[in-house]
Amino acid sequence: MYITLKNRGLIKVSGKDAKDFLQGLVSQDITRVSSTQAVYSAFLSPQGKFLFDFFCIELDGSLVLDCEESRRSDFLKRLSMFKLRSNVELSDITEDYSVFATLSAANAFGLHDEENRGVAKDFGSGIVFTDPRLRAMGCRVILEKDDKALLKAGLTEGDLDDYEAMRLRLGLADGSRDMTVNKALLLENGFEELDGVSFTKGCFMGQELTARTRYRGLVKKRLLPVTIDGQAPIPESVLMDGSNIAGEMKGSRDGLGLALIRLDRLKPGAVFHFGTTNLTPNVPDWVVFQAQDKD
Repeated sequence: MYITLKNRGLIKVSGKDAKDFLQGLVSQDITRVSSTQAVYSAFLSPQGKFLFDFFCIELDGSLVLDCEESRRSDFLKRLSMFKLRSNVELSDITEDYSVFATLSAANAFGLHDEENRGVAKDFGSGIVFTDPRLRAMGCRVILEKDDKALLKAGLTEGDLDDYEAMRLRLGLADGSRDMTVNKALLLENGFEELDGVSFTKGCFMGQELTARTRYRGLVKKRLLPVTIDGQAPIPESVLMDGSNIAGEMKGSRDGLGLALIRLDRLKPGAVFHFGTTNLTPNVPDWVVFQAQDKD
């Protein structure tokens, strides 16, 4: 089964300086990217706050950034500000390609034996790669418009609800829907465990706060899945634990959601509240809290 992700846009970064250009700007080590390896990364403010997240893959010798469709123009504009004298060309190729997700179809692409995240290979007119964040999230596919390679591979079209349910159960943010722009911190949103940040690549914009947050044990909140009993609170609603603030609601869908939870309120059996709605936090098995890292 495949799902069309109409909410995704694509930016092409080409030219001989493409990797060097991105390397100094974004959180992940772009030298890892190749025709057989995709990565997950973020573009931060100079103060280390979240601005954009994206997948980066190599397609036909150029780098392609799979990002939020509604914010791709802003992302392209931000990147252009740093171009200066670099031998780099930036272009919006959203109208030329489509982005898809498959939840359990690695076998269809010959990727079932690959244990590593982000493993990529040519497919049809484009590329397929296992999700660089979690293999449980399946694969992503980028194809030229009207390419029927997914149908030819025996897959049928599924519903976006299936993709969203899986994403929310696993606790994966969907860009600015779940991470507040110019406020969210990478490590509060799982970027270390999700392989979205490198602490060995050298400097990148916003690195200082990100590194300090990690090495000084400053992560006090985490984005976690919640099951919702009642009407879902709107994003940014304050969740309560009795008379104490427990966290902040993010996106939700059909009884599942994400919330930025204060770790000092995250106790076994905890149930948080917003009005008459009860919200029960869940901790996915991929999440590692900083206190455990320090042991």
